[in-house]
Amino acid sequence: MATLIRSKLSNKLSNAATAVSNKSQAKVSGMFARMGFQAATDEEALGFAACDDLDYDHRQGMQMDILTSDELGGEGSGDSGGLDGDSHYQRDGTGPSRSASKDGGSTNELAEVRPKITAWEAGWNVTNAIQGMFVLGLPYAILHGGYLGLFLIIFAAVVCCYTGKILISCLYEEDEDGQLVRVRDSYVDIANACCAPRFPTLGGHVVNVAQIIELVMTCILYVVVSGNLMYNSFPSMPISQKSWAIIATAALLPCAFLKNLKAVSKFSLLCTLAHFVINVLVIAYCLSRARDWAWDKVKFYIDVKKFPISIGIIVFSYTSQIFLPSLEGNMQKPSEFHCMMNWTHIAACILKGLFALVAYLTWADETKEVITDNLPSGIRAVVNIFLVAKALLSYPLPFFAAVEVLEKTFFQDGGRAFFPDCYGGDGRLKSWGLTLRCSLVVFTLLMAIYVPHFALLMGLTGSLTGAGLCFLLPSIFHLKLLWRKLQWHQVFFDVAIFVIGGICSISGFIHSMEGLIEAFKYNIED
Repeated sequence: MATLIRSKLSNKLSNAATAVSNKSQAKVSGMFARMGFQAATDEEALGFAACDDLDYDHRQGMQMDILTSDELGGEGSGDSGGLDGDSHYQRDGTGPSRSASKDGGSTNELAEVRPKITAWEAGWNVTNAIQGMFVLGLPYAILHGGYLGLFLIIFAAVVCCYTGKILISCLYEEDEDGQLVRVRDSYVDIANACCAPRFPTLGGHVVNVAQIIELVMTCILYVVVSGNLMYNSFPSMPISQKSWAIIATAALLPCAFLKNLKAVSKFSLLCTLAHFVINVLVIAYCLSRARDWAWDKVKFYIDVKKFPISIGIIVFSYTSQIFLPSLEGNMQKPSEFHCMMNWTHIAACILKGLFALVAYLTWADETKEVITDNLPSGIRAVVNIFLVAKALLSYPLPFFAAVEVLEKTFFQDGGRAFFPDCYGGDGRLKSWGLTLRCSLVVFTLLMAIYVPHFALLMGLTGSLTGAGLCFLLPSIFHLKLLWRKLQWHQVFFDVAIFVIGGICSISGFIHSMEGLIEAFKYNIED
């Protein structure tokens, strides 16, 4: 009896001491939060622990459902739903993501764990993002930047690799044992964590707006480059560049009916291989004219008015930060992420630098905004047709991503949605959902018709959203979330990247807008 009384008193005293300790630590953490550094760390730690418990329970339950369904011959419980991967798991315990209702809404589908990818597969995805067809504008950047343009290709690779790594580090926090735990899933989660507790959703809105702008501008660039390539491939035909853009958009209208990217993803490997072959053909042609290379045309001085546009072009060609959190979360060995980023950006830097320099040396001052337009008519037609096919097959990817962001923000945000869901109970697309998608396709067409300037649009996008998502936001998020753990050289790098990125972004945006205004004023077309 005495032992029982002593144990109860001991427990009460221990609980009281723990409560007093938590209160005092919460006060200190709150002081740091008001000073603008991290949010209350102990309160966050409790939230992170709760998230870990929910995640553990969810995964254990999901595995039990799979085992049970296998034993029953495939007849799982009706509440399992469809799972869309780790990045879509709801922390509030709501379970499956919204995609279950899209793909038919059958609640008796078994939840499946998306298979993890290797470091090589992750590197292939990053390579596809930063080695896309927008490298065709890099020789034009050398035209206005000379050797400094080559240096910026290297510098942008180094900075984008670094900001990609620090962005991923913002997904993690240390637990009580000092182990790193992944407590955030996406770019939006990082932004919201930085703005909490005063404005818990402001950061996510900013990132979503930047993401939508970049995705839509990418769609517009695909239509612009399709019209440009077809017009320059068949100059004798009585069809203008705007008319070619309309024809290309007509082929893209079926994108409005996409529910998933399964059909489109089958062509992604073929598109990448085709683009690789095209790059080889262009470089082979340039090497065949190596005797005529104009080394004396590569300048050490820059065109002050047009070079900032080149900065935006170079930055835009490296943008991949948007999907890096999801990519890292689906890797079999997340510890290999840093190594993967290193070799992909080193390879991109070498290939882009060589491609831009060799192409510029071949055509020098005659270098055009899309380098394939400089090829002889016979080779140009073949190469450009392949590029148009690649552009049209690449269009659904950013289009579908932009539609998902818009639908989630305005139509599927629970009780906070501005409009009713775009999908019915049977998974069919409703009329306003189809109108949204068709309007987005038409908007990209109108922009491509009235602003048919590939390099200027690419520079504008790179300066506006590319620099923000690749330079500014990752550095400021890193400083805000991990301030107390950073060493002085890391703080210096983050501040330097933020300042340099801000200057490049502002100057590139101003000069790109000036170029567009000048093009409208004098009715200049590509």
